[in-house]
Amino acid sequence: MSFRKLTIRDVDWGGKTALVRVDYNVPIRDGEVAEDMRIRASLPTIEYLLTHGANKVILLSHLGRPEGQAKAEFSLKPAAKRLALLLTGFGPVSFLDTAVGEKVKPVVDSLPNGAVLVLENLRFSPAEEANDEAFARQIVAETGADVFVQDGFAVIHRAHASTDAIARLLPAVAGLLVEKEVMHLEGAIAQPEHPVLVIVGGAKVADKTPLIERFLPIADNIAVGGKIAADGYTATDPKIFVAKGFAENADGAKLDIDAASATQIVSMIQAAKTIVWNGTMGMTEEAEFSRGSQLIAEAMGRLGADVKTIIGGGDTAGYVESLMRKDASLHYSLVSTGGGASLELLSGKTLPGLEVLQNR
Repeated sequence: MSFRKLTIRDVDWGGKTALVRVDYNVPIRDGEVAEDMRIRASLPTIEYLLTHGANKVILLSHLGRPEGQAKAEFSLKPAAKRLALLLTGFGPVSFLDTAVGEKVKPVVDSLPNGAVLVLENLRFSPAEEANDEAFARQIVAETGADVFVQDGFAVIHRAHASTDAIARLLPAVAGLLVEKEVMHLEGAIAQPEHPVLVIVGGAKVADKTPLIERFLPIADNIAVGGKIAADGYTATDPKIFVAKGFAENADGAKLDIDAASATQIVSMIQAAKTIVWNGTMGMTEEAEFSRGSQLIAEAMGRLGADVKTIIGGGDTAGYVESLMRKDASLHYSLVSTGGGASLELLSGKTLPGLEVLQNR
């Protein structure tokens, strides 16, 4: 299976300015980045551009939901600071406190060869989420960009200025993170090695029903846990296992699958060759109710490289990342950076920010 879009490998970067949409929507605490996984995920693309002759790399991102207003707590300055620490051996990394305006062009023009510039939060302007073409044209003109690179997988299910409008104004290709995510996720549907196991949890049955229906003809087994199982999800096919036992709090709320249900899912994990997991099994913010998710994550993380293990984004990926920080022996084929994007892609929906990129 080959990637259907052009990527940064298909571009001669000599002397060009790259405008790159990254996803630096990271948690900030006390003015510092609390978790930098998404920043680290952008490094392969940035490093490739710089080692292949890009003159300047201009990074675009959003952070949080500032609702079209400039709010200090949503500034990307801490993310730029962390990137500067992570991106070693290359030119300087700088930050500009606006994404558009009269300051942008002079700063870009003054950048030395091989420099990286992070522009301020795109969502400080309502034009970003409005997919405003004039806003996109202003960014392109003021940065002097030659090529647009989409590497913010977590936002490609949105039609915003930085995922759609800009990509229509410049040659637009995928970054290495987007390529990796799409190849793993689409491959799990198009060319999976059997047995295929899909594990579904979380709270909203409406969100997960399309995923279950998409995989019914593909999967050998589907295991359903989390709140959707606790709320009484009804299996429509004999290959669907629904957790029946739960760990409860003092008020009788079902906040995790029980050990027996987790053990049954682990037995399916150990027999599978392709595993897709989207949605935690319980309230993982509380250690008492994270046991089901932990057992599943550890079973998947110790399978070895011959089994494809894909962790859906959002809460599931965040929880698995927290386990990986504590236990370096856990490894997965893909821990997706995109919650909604990964779920929509697996569910068969079209991702605007992917489709707008140039076809191979």
